[in-house]
Amino acid sequence: MDDRRMVTRALKGPRFMVSDHPLPWLLPLIVILVVFALYPFFYNIFLSFHEFAPRKRALVPVGFENWQKLFADPRMWSAFYVTLFYTGVCLTIQLVLGMAIALLIDSDDRGFGFLRGVMTLTLVIPPAVTGMMFLLMQDSQFGLISWTLQSLGVLSPATPILATSSLAIWGVILADVWQWTPFMVLIFIAGLRSLPRDPFESAMIDGASAWQIFRRITLPMMSKVIAIAVLIRGIDLFRMFDYVFVMTSGGPGTATYTLSLYAWQQTFSFIKWGYGATLSLFALFVILIAANLFVKIFKVRW
Repeated sequence: MDDRRMVTRALKGPRFMVSDHPLPWLLPLIVILVVFALYPFFYNIFLSFHEFAPRKRALVPVGFENWQKLFADPRMWSAFYVTLFYTGVCLTIQLVLGMAIALLIDSDDRGFGFLRGVMTLTLVIPPAVTGMMFLLMQDSQFGLISWTLQSLGVLSPATPILATSSLAIWGVILADVWQWTPFMVLIFIAGLRSLPRDPFESAMIDGASAWQIFRRITLPMMSKVIAIAVLIRGIDLFRMFDYVFVMTSGGPGTATYTLSLYAWQQTFSFIKWGYGATLSLFALFVILIAANLFVKIFKVRW
């Protein structure tokens, strides 16, 4: 009889596997959250009030010195403005292009499913590889993009894209737009596919034009999807690092210096761990404030 009970218990598995309490199932997620999110966050706060002293090889308390330095640092503000410009331009271009392409390929005809599958290919390429690819294509001597612009008379051979202050940021933006516009396309296609057909059929029967249908029906019904796509991409763009690091390293001068690149440089190049942590926290606070304002203004519901 005892052996039968032991077999029955073994088949049922450990007690936590058959428990109705949520804690055993949430525990692995809680551990991951604490180790990879909460601990680094609070350690960053701790670092922001300290600074690494190379001679002592130890962290030294500095109080609010790093925060005072942050708001008085002209290079930080320059990097902040570059980051805002980069985020705004990329987001606008990807939003418009993504919606236009989504409308064009939103069809069940033969071949359009293949096109929608092809859109995912750019998303699997590491951003560093994309940056190196566009760095080569924009080379002033043998780059395809530079050669095309020079052939059209748009660009002079003496004006390299990534070595010119006024053009370098646009060269980086081009790489970002190429890689991440398909992400917007896929989100918008999913939204378009979920819209009911009755309002569109009624509008077509009433003689509405394609532009009127898009402006008065498609856009209002897609507003929540657009808001979520903008929120996700906006957060990702604000912390952009890979393309600038690979393509320009922040140059020429500080023309492409982003906040993430500046924080990385202060932390790992100049060994200012406290100031680097302060910069990262500042970027986090900006993202949190902007994201919450966006959610409140556009009434985004998850």
